[in-house]
Amino acid sequence: MDPTTLNCMECASNLSALLVGFSTDIYGDDSWRDLELIAQHLANYLRKRHGPEDYHTPLGSTTLPQDLTSLLGVALNGAPIPDDARTPAVLEILRVGANLCVDHDQNRGNLLEAGFPQAVVSLLEGYSELVPSGSQADPLPLSIPHLEVIKIAIGVLLNTSLGFNPVKFRLISLEVAMTLVRLSSALYPVGSWMRYTTSLFPSDQALQVTPVQIAESWNIRIALSNWAWRLITELRDDEHPLFDPQVLPYLVQPLIAFTPPLLTAPPPPNLAHPSPLRTSLLQADFELLSDSCSQLESLALDVEDVRLSLARGFQFPAEHQHVPCLIAMLDFIEHGSYAPLWYVQHEASFSMADVRNQEKAFDDCKAAVIKAVVEMSGEDKNIDVLVDQSDPTNQGGSYVSRLVNWIRNFVLGGMHGNARDDLVICATLSLGNLVRREPQSTLLLLPPHNIAQLLSSEVLLSQSTDIKLKHGAIGLLKHLSQASCNCPPNRVALNIAKVVERVLSSGVLDERSDAMADVVQVNAIGIVKHLCNGSLDNSLKVILPAETDYPPPTGLSQVLSLIKRSDKVAVKSEGTRIIVNLVKSLWSSEPPKEYQNVEEIHIRQQKRDKAITALLSPSCVEALTALLGRSLKYPVLVNEAVVALSLLSTHRDGALVLRAIVSPLPAEVTPSIPNSMAIPATPSTSSEVESPNILSLGARHRPQQIRALDHLVSILRNSSKNDDTQGLRLAAASYPNEVRTNVCSLFGQVTKHTSGEDVDTIQEGVKPVLEELSRHSQGLGRESMLGNAAKKVLDMWAHA
Repeated sequence: MDPTTLNCMECASNLSALLVGFSTDIYGDDSWRDLELIAQHLANYLRKRHGPEDYHTPLGSTTLPQDLTSLLGVALNGAPIPDDARTPAVLEILRVGANLCVDHDQNRGNLLEAGFPQAVVSLLEGYSELVPSGSQADPLPLSIPHLEVIKIAIGVLLNTSLGFNPVKFRLISLEVAMTLVRLSSALYPVGSWMRYTTSLFPSDQALQVTPVQIAESWNIRIALSNWAWRLITELRDDEHPLFDPQVLPYLVQPLIAFTPPLLTAPPPPNLAHPSPLRTSLLQADFELLSDSCSQLESLALDVEDVRLSLARGFQFPAEHQHVPCLIAMLDFIEHGSYAPLWYVQHEASFSMADVRNQEKAFDDCKAAVIKAVVEMSGEDKNIDVLVDQSDPTNQGGSYVSRLVNWIRNFVLGGMHGNARDDLVICATLSLGNLVRREPQSTLLLLPPHNIAQLLSSEVLLSQSTDIKLKHGAIGLLKHLSQASCNCPPNRVALNIAKVVERVLSSGVLDERSDAMADVVQVNAIGIVKHLCNGSLDNSLKVILPAETDYPPPTGLSQVLSLIKRSDKVAVKSEGTRIIVNLVKSLWSSEPPKEYQNVEEIHIRQQKRDKAITALLSPSCVEALTALLGRSLKYPVLVNEAVVALSLLSTHRDGALVLRAIVSPLPAEVTPSIPNSMAIPATPSTSSEVESPNILSLGARHRPQQIRALDHLVSILRNSSKNDDTQGLRLAAASYPNEVRTNVCSLFGQVTKHTSGEDVDTIQEGVKPVLEELSRHSQGLGRESMLGNAAKKVLDMWAHA
């Protein structure tokens, strides 16, 4: 019988008859050749559409999907993979299934119902059992027919799952992605062609292999790896990661291939010269590198177990079957590079445009691995694993030391000494994630690392330094500053390195940095805020101009300018908290130092007086009242603003505070209309409390703007609903009595030893609330504390 004379339906009918014959032992092994030819003819016919005639739908409605599944099972005869005699028939069965469902969801569903994709997964699992445990350097020996079966089996799964969720979800549940990675890594280990070629075939075939067969084997291996990763990409689901830590040794294999010594090894003799095959191998290597790096980044971002496993593997090699995954990633970041063979000019090689594109894509791969390392370092549970404090001769352990050395080498190289800013970015961001606690911060700041000296160098914090480098360095300094608040030796190390001065002179707070550096600006603000807290020396450095002929803008003026022009709430609020800490530091009593003489004490007091005068400016006071107005959700910020205003008002020029409290707040602080302006104390006739008031914006009827005074009164009331007398809504549900007590103190302080219209305004608005609070002045506890504070203010006003 000539199969080429059969139409599609007749082919399907013959396949069904052969299945019956095999199942009843009517047909012997010779009939597998007939099956191969019939299935081949049907697969070829289904490979393309034949005009308006639709053969796919009628065939899918027959018993063909179930017959394919059954024939595959009979061909395997209980074995995990087919024997050599039946391998060609299995290949054609798979081709029929793959072509039957191309762009055909109904047939995809029919095949799924018949269990065909599931049977194909089992076949691939059978082949994966041939793979030795652990990552393989040399390709798994397999004959070309078996390689074709694996490739087409992957093609079946790809065709059945493309855009069809039922098959996709079933394949995910069968964990096929891990099977694909094992097979792909074993059959095409990236860069393996640079080492070895005779192991491509089983030992009984190795002596008869021709160069043409070697090229064919490599091309099939390339194709099946490409299809495997296409399928993995199709199955990718952000909510349900495909992999667990077991995949890591396979994912770092391409990274090792793009790192010396393998990267720089000479190619074997049969591939020593440019050829289409060598170009295909180079391209396949790079595509697999790209896929692996993408997966590493994704897994480090999304899967906690992967982050933990990477860190454990650094200390315990058995974690990843003795494959040093994290070390391989660090080696790739430090030493990985473009493949030298990309640059060999030949008609069969890459064009220079292709090379430029691959260089850019390679840089993206390295950036993805850097992100993975940074994310792994940011896992809280990894801190004690990665920061090894057990060896006093190697402070922090090899991981920390390696990252610090990246920074040190860059700094020692000078402004133009090298271009390895990627190492510094990785090191600073990773270390920044590790030093959020005081012990780790101490370890980096003290010898032998002395990291503050490195980070504050001109190489990393000059005005010309790239913003990405500043981002890493300033972010790490911010964590070091924050973790060192209660550790005097750490603060001394940061002060010796002149961190505050370097940050202020780096240009990161300048207007030209606004467009791309708001995160960096917030971190820079954090450094100054933390290091000025309780430090008169640092506060004076921020406020007073440098003692030079042409001093640059002071730190205070830079902060005030940034607060004024920024539209970021975080920048405005955190910037104003610098002013809060400056005020508190200047008003705090400083313990005498033995080494100071009378003249030094006098000079220091003069500087303090100049700094206080600089803080008693409308800009500073307005910034503090604006912080109060925009921070109603955050009692801590409200309290900081209140305390700073109270301290400023104790000065002889403190009337500025009184004026600012009764003046309208800036428009950016005030909510939008109708809640943006105080509403006249007129009873509402609306039954809905939340109904908007329709306000005219004409000059005669313009409503009163909200003042800091209005917010302070509402805080005293501790009201969480609309205050109809002032049109205010507090975002915070409740304020602690300590905050409300400080508000009472502020009202008492700003009205002490003065009189006038502003004082009358405050007393008129505040007195009824204070009288209500003072009724709870009896007894002990927090409630009486607030009542006593209110009574104290009322008594002062009564005797004024």
